[in-house]
This record gives sequence, C-alpha cells and structure tokens, in this order.
Amino acid sequence: MSANSKKAENTAPSGIQVRPISGTIGAEISGVDVSQALPDEVIADIRQALLDHLVIFIRDQDITPAQQVAFVSRFGEPDIYPFVKGLDDYPEVTPILKLPDETVNFGGIWHSDTVYQPTPPMGTVLYAKELPPAGGDTLFANQYLAYETLSPPLRAFLDGLTAVNSAAKGASAATRSDRVANSGTGLAAEVMEAEHPVVRTHPETGRKALYVNTGHTVRFSGMTEAESTPILDFLYRHQVKPEFSCRFVWTLGSMVFWDNRCAQHYPVNDYHGHTRLLHRVTLKGDKPV
Repeated sequence: MSANSKKAENTAPSGIQVRPISGTIGAEISGVDVSQALPDEVIADIRQALLDHLVIFIRDQDITPAQQVAFVSRFGEPDIYPFVKGLDDYPEVTPILKLPDETVNFGGIWHSDTVYQPTPPMGTVLYAKELPPAGGDTLFANQYLAYETLSPPLRAFLDGLTAVNSAAKGASAATRSDRVANSGTGLAAEVMEAEHPVVRTHPETGRKALYVNTGHTVRFSGMTEAESTPILDFLYRHQVKPEFSCRFVWTLGSMVFWDNRCAQHYPVNDYHGHTRLLHRVTLKGDKPV
C-alpha cells in the first residue's frame, strides 16, 4: 500500500475503515454489518464519517426492511414520504422503482430531498434491492464548497435571502409521475411549499451550505421568478461542478447514507429497459436556519 493510500484510508476508534472516494465528498465504510445491533461507538463513528464526508457508502449488506429501519433509527426518527406509499408493513420504507417499460426515473434531477417541507429530512438512506446490468449510478455534490467558492460579494448577497421551494415545480414533479400514478398517496403537490434560507448553517458542523436546488427552488422570497431566474440558474450550474462531486456505482446490497443538509444528489437515468429498485428511508430533520 502506498503512503497516499495509507493516508486516505483510516481506521476509526471503533475499528471500522473509512476510505474517501474523491477529494471533496463521499467515503466508503467497511467492517460494518448493519443487519446487527451495532455498538454505540460504531454508530458514533459512522455519524462522524457522515459529517466529515457528507455521504457514506456501505457495500455487501443483506438486510430486511425491518433491519434497515432499525439501523436508520439509530441516527434519528424515520419519516414518511408524502407522495408515494411505503411498504405495507413498513410505511417508512419507500420503494424507489423504475420498471423496464418506464423512461422516467424517480428523482432524476439534481436536488436535496423534500425541501418543500417546513422541516426537510436530515438525511436519506438507500438500499439496493435490484439493479440494471449497468448504469443507474448516483452523483453527489458538496454544498459547503458550492457556497465557500462563491465570491465574497455574492455570498454576502445570498446570506440575507430566503427562497420559495415547491413540490409542484415541473421538472421535479415529472420525475415522480410514474410512482404517483400507481402507488401515490393522493396528496396534491401544490399544497407542499416552504421558504428556507438560501444559505443554511449546518446544526452539527456549524458550516454554511448553499441550500437551493433546481428540482424544487422556484424563486427568491420577495422577488419575482423573472428576477430570480438568472441568479438561480448560475447557482444551479455552479453547485454541481465536477470538482465538488463524486459518482457512486451501485452493486447489490449497497447502502448509501447522505446528509441532506449539505449534499445534493442526482440519480442517472441511463438504464431504460431494466428494473432498478432501491428501498429508501429518510430521517426527520430540523428547520433550516
């Protein structure tokens, strides 16, 4: 092993291994079996890895929905997704499904999860149940860096703004259309709208993160869409630059856990004609400030 490899991979106090997969976001964790009742010190190290790397990847897991809910519950309270029904026995577990005859993938746009809610999720945990032979990767982007690399005058301008986020924004609403059609809850997207700071302060790390996204953000509060659009379009392009990002290639049994307060994600829709099924659990969060 090279000196750089030794430096990149580290062993946490509990004995789990944490290996960054890019220079700015994402780390793979090994030495963990999430089907078991993990000791508190392992949970603490996983949480620290999440805070340090914004998204963590744990491969080769074999778990039931009950075990997924039990694991996620060690980090907070699971939430219910408003628009698509969860599993009958585990309503907290939402199937993220694309069928072979479908051309639209669920959430197939850069976004943070459900920021149209007054208290968006703290995080999201996905578990791979069925995958296409190739494709279906997920990209993640570091929103701390998206904010910190803006010019000081633009940061100062954005610091004082809030933004309107809507579940009914067309590009995002279209990505859930197939699932709403066959397993929707009946809730109208128009009723889900919330205003949040354009720049939020992470409640655990104290760092500032850019908190707008092309999937849900409609305009700046107190400004028209016409006034907001040029600035928002620039931010949407800026916040997902390759140097802020990583790409995860799924394998069966992979689990991904991301911090929704400072990371965006984008599921790539490049596997038409194949089934892709993930089980998703989100964690209740706090009101962004």
